[in-house]
Amino acid sequence: QVQLVESGGGSVQSGGSLRLSCARSGVSYRPYCMGWFRQAPGKEREGVASIGSDGRTTYVNSVKGRFTISQDNAENTLYLQMDSLKPEDTAMYYCAAVRVSSWGADGCGSVLPIQYTNWGQGTQVTVSS
Repeated sequence: QVQLVESGGGSVQSGGSLRLSCARSGVSYRPYCMGWFRQAPGKEREGVASIGSDGRTTYVNSVKGRFTISQDNAENTLYLQMDSLKPEDTAMYYCAAVRVSSWGADGCGSVLPIQYTNWGQGTQVTVSS
């Protein structure tokens, strides 16, 4: 089983930047989807960005142009570069992974949060106005 550990969260001013990291260890499977999710108090968990072992990436519309998902060449660490942060980005951010048997039309974008089988502990992101 894959273990995931997030880091890099913190408190920043509106317009600032943060880079979240997710270290991956244990059993590595392929093909796979990895994603970043966030959950604010009183709100549903929301998919933010995803990346597949096929290299395709997807983003929720609200973060397009501001966030970038990537991973290192060894596929040991997942990143979420967050620029131009807004107060509405405030949430607990989680990374997740799942083995996939086939690709959707948009790669990992069609994989629902409930389908992800491995989750990190979360890292808090707070953006002040």
